[in-house]
Amino acid sequence: MRAAVVRTFGGPEAVEVVEAELPEPAARQVRIKVAAAALNPVDAGVRSGAFGGAGKQIGLGWDVAGTVDATGVATAWNVGDEVVALDYGMVKPLGTHAEYVVVDTDAVAKAPASVDAVAAATVPLNALTAAQALDLLELTPGQSLLVTGAAGAVGGFAVQLAAHRGIAVTGLARETDEQLVRSLGAAAFTATGEGSYDAVLDAAVLGEAALARVRDGGVYAGVIPQAQPASVRGVRTTAVEVSADGARLAELVRLVDEGVLTLRVAETFALDDAAKAHARLTEGGVRGRLVLVP
Repeated sequence: MRAAVVRTFGGPEAVEVVEAELPEPAARQVRIKVAAAALNPVDAGVRSGAFGGAGKQIGLGWDVAGTVDATGVATAWNVGDEVVALDYGMVKPLGTHAEYVVVDTDAVAKAPASVDAVAAATVPLNALTAAQALDLLELTPGQSLLVTGAAGAVGGFAVQLAAHRGIAVTGLARETDEQLVRSLGAAAFTATGEGSYDAVLDAAVLGEAALARVRDGGVYAGVIPQAQPASVRGVRTTAVEVSADGARLAELVRLVDEGVLTLRVAETFALDDAAKAHARLTEGGVRGRLVLVP
């Protein structure tokens, strides 16, 4: 099979599409024939060496939508099932930017019925990150939440999920994104981040500038593991480290099919054009995900 990998760190030109052995599922694993796989900023970090792994072949891609192609023992999935999954891991020899990928069975959920595979591939990493970050905040209906980077992938899902829970959401984004952010369910919008809130979900990684917007005794959640700012004024600070969770992913898929979560695809690329997709991501200003289609 073909797979996008890096063997030396660098810019988009470091991405290679190579021939690799077809992976075989072990017990409690399934092999998915990849229909679509989203490209995320974490892939750019892996490519540039931010997470280590020098001297190794490192596979790219965390999100996948496709069809179960083979199963190991002790799995509830069947060949032919259309699924989505999160393939967690910073430094791994193969990722989802490939023609096939093997994942643990409990990382898998049935694919949404209301969208195609390209759109479905935008769900796992970013929606799980948003949902698990909101869990850390422990907010109740009526409390106030500022979501930074509200027009981005994680931020956009966070706005929709929080609004669905009855939380009073203010979205922080560029002025040109106000209409988008309000359409996602934000009750208020800010381009400057003024105000005081019960909590902040800092999808834009503003750090202490976002922490300053949390009321005394409130809570801050970041999206880079172990990188949250130190606590001040009694504010609890934490950061999400996304985990593969097929049951939770199934809940998010249900919200997609119910219209609670909207999915945004900016552009698709052939797997052979993975380096071009990385170059587009590097340019910035992408609204929606870039998706590789083998």
